[in-house]
Amino acid sequence: MKRTLTAKLLQALGPWQNAPAWHIAFSGGLDSTVLLHLLASLPETETLPPLNAIHVHHGLQTAADAWPNHCQSICDSVGIPLRVMRVQVQPGASLERAARDARYQAFTEVIGAGEVLLTGQHRDDQAETLLFRLLRGAGARGLSAMPAQRPLAAGYLVRPLLDVARGELEAYAHEHQLKWVEDPSNADPRFSRNYLRHHVFPALTKRWPQAVISLARTAEHLGEAQGLLDELAQMDLQAADQPAPFPWLHLPSLALAPLRELSDARQRNALRHWLAPLTRLPDSDHWASWHSLRDAKGDAQPLWRLADGELHRSGERLWWLPSTWSEFSDASLRWPDPRNPLELPGNGRLKLTGKAPEGPLEVRYRHGGEIIDVPRRGRRDLKRLLNESGLPSFVRGRLPLLYQGEQLLGVPNLAGLWNTGAGDWQLHWMPQTCDQGLS
Repeated sequence: MKRTLTAKLLQALGPWQNAPAWHIAFSGGLDSTVLLHLLASLPETETLPPLNAIHVHHGLQTAADAWPNHCQSICDSVGIPLRVMRVQVQPGASLERAARDARYQAFTEVIGAGEVLLTGQHRDDQAETLLFRLLRGAGARGLSAMPAQRPLAAGYLVRPLLDVARGELEAYAHEHQLKWVEDPSNADPRFSRNYLRHHVFPALTKRWPQAVISLARTAEHLGEAQGLLDELAQMDLQAADQPAPFPWLHLPSLALAPLRELSDARQRNALRHWLAPLTRLPDSDHWASWHSLRDAKGDAQPLWRLADGELHRSGERLWWLPSTWSEFSDASLRWPDPRNPLELPGNGRLKLTGKAPEGPLEVRYRHGGEIIDVPRRGRRDLKRLLNESGLPSFVRGRLPLLYQGEQLLGVPNLAGLWNTGAGDWQLHWMPQTCDQGLS
């Protein structure tokens, strides 16, 4: 039994043997205990990265208070360092999901660049995940269940036991007289996964003994199908990833015209791929808002509200605005020394190049009715100038305006469409960048 499991583990971990470090998510349960025992025995024959264990204590039940000590004793017995991390689980509709989110947030704090987190999910877990998501109406990505590996923080999450049945792990644990903890919540049928595990799967396997294997294989096939859909999305997005007319505006955006040429299904596939790193995606019933945005008249300014931001359309271009976009102060600011850039709370910074106008300067935001003197064009209405520039409407309220008293002196240069700097000076606005929360 040990040779078989060791061979499977080595095959799964082959691509990761040169990682800077391995971390094992060690709950103290059966799966992670077997994985820890297997990993601890590998250095006898293999050269491996440094290995340590991480136990996340959720504090959700009294029984769990004894688990850190249990995990410490197990790790001490095999010579593997253990780090215990205590987390607070945020209340919500799904306690399971909240606990998982807290757990993986803790893991991201530990995983360094190129390092690997190893978890103990197995074939039965994969089958349960597929059936659970199928009942929730998931799409191909959800039905591909758990990938064998995926990025996590600056490193990777790897599940080396996905091709191993729970029965094999139980047999190994009994053979080696391993001790593990039993989570009382795992027997509570109020949790959906437990209901599947204790009530649904026994009935399925009684009628179809190969049900778990077949479901896990289906998840693998769907994973391949999702990979092809991702490749198709990348091809379609490449055509839509055209340079934005305002390169200083650091917001994700796409040209709409190439997307219009695709079928509805390919449009949704491309947008899912593009939006996935930006927001939680809507279910199938809410994609009608995409059609409304796409088909709106050219002079309209439609938007699609999503969980973590908004998708706007300006002319023939799509722009993603994260929820943090609206978090800025539009209060007036004095600019005592224009030789130094002015930090705009929640709105980047403003820089003046050249010889600054004399006198006290102030930065304000639009309220409507602004007039400005434009060289060689005379006094012009700012709203009309902005319309000519094609600047998206969602940016206009954040545009910092330079005043001297009640006179509007300048507007940050909009891609050279007009020069509002009088004399030998010019304004440059540098909005927040993506790493400041705009992506």
